Amino acid sequence: MSTDLAKLQRLQRLERIRAIAKQSALMQAAEAESTLAQLLTLAERTDTLAVSYSGGLHLVNGHDLRVREQFVAGLNGISRAAHRDAAQARTQADQRQQELAASERSRVAAKDRAEACERKLAQSRQVPMIDARRPIGTDLE
Repeated sequence: MSTDLAKLQRLQRLERIRAIAKQSALMQAAEAESTLAQLLTLAERTDTLAVSYSGGLHLVNGHDLRVREQFVAGLNGISRAAHRDAAQARTQADQRQQELAASERSRVAAKDRAEACERKLAQSRQVPMIDARRPIGTDLE
């Protein structure tokens, strides 16, 4: 009997630990999603800036044209780097989501085992009735 109770307590502790691990995985997944969103916003903004600066601005001489082209090339470089970083962040965010799903499955499995052990313990504690008579009256009495 005491071994079943100890097993139940261990399973309940395991469930709590797995719930904490799930919370940690949830935080990491949220951070990865936030990083991804920021990088996508940066890539979009630099694309927009590069397009707006490469448009028909009134240039006075060749030097202005060269300066503008260098500036646009720098913006395009930043944009490519942001897109590359966003692709890596997307991969990491997907991985964190998979880790979150795995930790949730692990927590649910521990919870199910603890509930099964608890039911088994409750069944073993029930005392069988010697004389199974039908009750008389109602529950309100």
